[in-house]
Amino acid sequence: MEAVDVRGRFVWHQLLTRDIPGAKSFYSKLVGWSMQPWPPDPTFTVCHAGDAPTAGLMPMAPEFPAEVPAHWMQYIGTRDVDSVAEAAVLAGGYIVKQPADMKGAGRYSVLADPQGAVFAIIDPETARPEPQGPPPVAQFSWHELATTDNEAAFAFYANLFGWEAIQRMDMGESGVYLIFGQNGVQKGGMYIKSPQTPGQPYWLPYCNVPSVDTAAAIVEKGGGKIIQPPMDVPGGGRIIILSDPAGASFALHAQPLPAATTAPKPEPVRKTAAQKSNTRVKAAPKPKAKAKPKAKAKPKAKVKPKAKARKTSARPRVKVKAKATAKARTKSKAKATSRARKASARRKK
Repeated sequence: MEAVDVRGRFVWHQLLTRDIPGAKSFYSKLVGWSMQPWPPDPTFTVCHAGDAPTAGLMPMAPEFPAEVPAHWMQYIGTRDVDSVAEAAVLAGGYIVKQPADMKGAGRYSVLADPQGAVFAIIDPETARPEPQGPPPVAQFSWHELATTDNEAAFAFYANLFGWEAIQRMDMGESGVYLIFGQNGVQKGGMYIKSPQTPGQPYWLPYCNVPSVDTAAAIVEKGGGKIIQPPMDVPGGGRIIILSDPAGASFALHAQPLPAATTAPKPEPVRKTAAQKSNTRVKAAPKPKAKAKPKAKAKPKAKVKPKAKARKTSARPRVKVKAKATAKARTKSKAKATSRARKASARRKK
């Protein structure tokens, strides 16, 4: 079976704390992880997101100084732990824990970058392919490095893991926020931490949750502290930065909601393709209905025999009247001639 490519991936996250029972209670309520003991070492607790092992809770070793608070450790994947450890030293970093094998986990080493941020590298015995798209709920979605020189820090990690600078965002007085990733996919960001922020540079993991606003109430009720209240971030979504009851810094990220889409209103006449086909077949005979024989018989109405009859009967009336007038005129002329003759005869006498 071909090994899964893990180079440059954040493949594991581990909390080192002095209060394992308190951590179990706090994170199971905050994130929704289920807690199970690790068979090879029951003192180690595995946090599951669904059926996927996502993080671990480990008791802090006695050799840690008392002033070192509980903290989360990021494990970055590689298939050659020893070579990466050597390269880190050559690039200005140093080794906190020499490469070693851990039965049931793989070979690992703990390193620090040139600015002092601590991280781990691991060649895991088992690894799942990296999921595509947004990370599921209760799994890690972002990794942020607060440092004193983000450009120098990025060059260091890019040399070890092949990371690429995807975007540099000008944050004004806060400086440049450098977003890094692999194969065009964003993985996290690096920024210059405020001088007022105590301690050395550090990595901060973000876990995906449905709502950071709901989580804020859980943090306070569970004994944690809110460092950064819920706020919107560029690209959508909201974040909250907190510390757990033992003082370990942690962050939550609520992914942006997908864009709402308006479904078209259903049209009853277009319920199925079969109905469309039937409708068209039934509509085909309609042209026959348009050809109405009775309508074509209308030209008979255009020939109005009664009207012609009226015109024909009107002509005799005009002729009769004209003849009567002519006869009247002839009689009138005859009377006038007769009168003239009588008058003429009287004059001769």
